[in-house]
Amino acid sequence: MNYDPELAALLSQPWSEGACRGYVISAMERCGFKPADIEQVMLELHEVFDYTTPEEAQVYYERSPY
Repeated sequence: MNYDPELAALLSQPWSEGACRGYVISAMERCGFKPADIEQVMLELHEVFDYTTPEEAQVYYERSPY
């Protein structure tokens, strides 16, 4: 396997479920979502983290219309 400096830089960045949740909450607040809607998404996100690998989530994102 060849060394890829761009990939190495990405992999060295800290990642956590908490950071991801913070991004989602921030985006939803900026879009004007109601607190009850944000709470519902956070509950669903908890389930998604439990049953979806990061690789599966990446594929889902790449195939989404967003």
